[in-house]
Amino acid sequence: MKAAWCVEYGPPSGISVAELDEPEPGTGEVLVRVHAAAVNYPDVLIAANHYQVSAPLPFTPGSEFAGVVTALGAGVTGPAVGSPVAGAVLSGAFAEQVVAPVEALRPIPDGLDMVHAAAFHVTYTTAYHALVTIGGATAGEWVAVLGASGGVGSAVVDVATRLGLHVVAAASSEQRLAVARKLGAEAGIDYLREDLKTRIRELTGGAHLVIDPVGGDHAEAALRALRRAGRFVTVGFADGAIPRIPLNLVLLKNLVVRGFEARMIRHEDPEATLAAERALAGMVRDGMRPLVSRVHPLSDVAGALTAVAERRTTGKIVLEMAAR
Repeated sequence: MKAAWCVEYGPPSGISVAELDEPEPGTGEVLVRVHAAAVNYPDVLIAANHYQVSAPLPFTPGSEFAGVVTALGAGVTGPAVGSPVAGAVLSGAFAEQVVAPVEALRPIPDGLDMVHAAAFHVTYTTAYHALVTIGGATAGEWVAVLGASGGVGSAVVDVATRLGLHVVAAASSEQRLAVARKLGAEAGIDYLREDLKTRIRELTGGAHLVIDPVGGDHAEAALRALRRAGRFVTVGFADGAIPRIPLNLVLLKNLVVRGFEARMIRHEDPEATLAAERALAGMVRDGMRPLVSRVHPLSDVAGALTAVAERRTTGKIVLEMAAR
């Protein structure tokens, strides 16, 4: 089978496509023929060995995929061979076939094709949990979303709007803000040209909630724009810089700062996981679709990862596999 192949940690340019042996599922595992795989910023970090967890060399990058079950390992009774599934793994998804633990797979919500299914699970589950499970969002509140046109940010805007929240989108250009407005954002802030703290306060009177998948210099400004007892949820650091939050601000305004990490929710709160899946499936039935800006062939895996690394994208980039 063809697969992306990383033999040395570094930038996306070092990743090539190789011919590898087909994997076999072990105990508790499922073999999936991959139709499409989404490119996420953590894939860039894993390839550079800058992620929280290392993938031992050599390895196939890629975490989020959609495809069809082709074989079950020992001890696995389902999903049945031939079932369409989506899933997430630490690595291995940028390939024509991937082995995944059965608990890492989910049925594809009705209405999603393979490309959109590959782009859906990680970012939309992240969005829902950041807003609801961790952020405690309720209809009518103001939420400020940083990086609002990126993969996670656009999903947060989409889900928040459908939950009845008022969304202020923050992004780095008017073009990116236009993407967020199409998804339902009521206002936009170009944080390269406008003062983020001042504008959030002017638009909201102080946000109830901030969702930050970017990090960097804008995190503190957004924190300062929260109203008393506001909540700040950190989701990731696409900016590349981990912010240092002055805790006196948290103390003086009685703020709540929380983090979201997908694996912890999945393992520690199965009820919240099930609630998110049910809520998101309902939104898909009502017409929600992830924003996919570009589809690349597997042969251009380095180009797709580079575009994500350089933050030149809106929404999600998806790789399509040649094999079916």
